[in-house]
Amino acid sequence: MIVEVMGGTDEVPEVRVVDVDELTRLHLAVGAVTDDEADQALRTAGLGRLVDGDTGVLDVAALRAAAEPQATAADWGAQFDRMVAAAADKGWTADDGAGLQVHVEPAASA
Repeated sequence: MIVEVMGGTDEVPEVRVVDVDELTRLHLAVGAVTDDEADQALRTAGLGRLVDGDTGVLDVAALRAAAEPQATAADWGAQFDRMVAAAADKGWTADDGAGLQVHVEPAASA
């Protein structure tokens, strides 16, 4: 799953959750926006925040709410729970387990 922060209309960054059925990998893809713009866009969308240029934190409940309506797998909820549990086992949680730490990567179109 990928959370993208891309330049949107009128230069306002847009946040969207894509590849929701790919639950073996989760990252934040940032396009041609500044770190401050990416952070503000994530906070405005209620999906999380940018810690720095390399790390973000995504809110687990908000991520699930944004992704689940797009999911196609019958057992998507169970797969999502396993992804969150695996991240917790690796110590990739934040905010007392309410958030997941993720890597920031350049967006493919950036």
